[in-house]
Amino acid sequence: MKKIYYHVFLIAEHKYLIGATYKGLAFVGSRDKGIDELREFYDCQLVDSIDQVRPYVEQLTEYLNGTRQQFDLSIDITGTPFQEDVWKTLQSIPYGTVTNYTEIAQSIGRPKASRAVGTAIGKNPLLMVIPCHRVLTKSGKLGGYRGGLGMKQALLKLEQNN
Repeated sequence: MKKIYYHVFLIAEHKYLIGATYKGLAFVGSRDKGIDELREFYDCQLVDSIDQVRPYVEQLTEYLNGTRQQFDLSIDITGTPFQEDVWKTLQSIPYGTVTNYTEIAQSIGRPKASRAVGTAIGKNPLLMVIPCHRVLTKSGKLGGYRGGLGMKQALLKLEQNN
């Protein structure tokens, strides 16, 4: 059974649960949510260990404080090949810009799969690091977001202001 080390940190006035394995970052939770959100993603052994996740907190703190635009850290996540294609595409969206589900579907060679893209985005375990908040509906509306629309709006505003 996979072992995930986690801890809850106060960053930019909100609590974030961060989870990692020995291989890399495995989970970034929504602001002010608890361990149940992590359990929705992983059937694993959970160990509270500040030391195992501390290396990832610095970059997340810098991002949320507006001083980091790209992440440079190891990650340890797996999904279906389709999900991984979507997540890789999300990582190529430049800081401060947005795209939409249809454009992502087209960029991975699946132009009719915009709904499936939305589902894959919803399975993204690394909020902010894999920037799914930069994806809007085709009409420019916010759409959904695991962290809630308030968090999505705040992240987009943070990036627009920097």
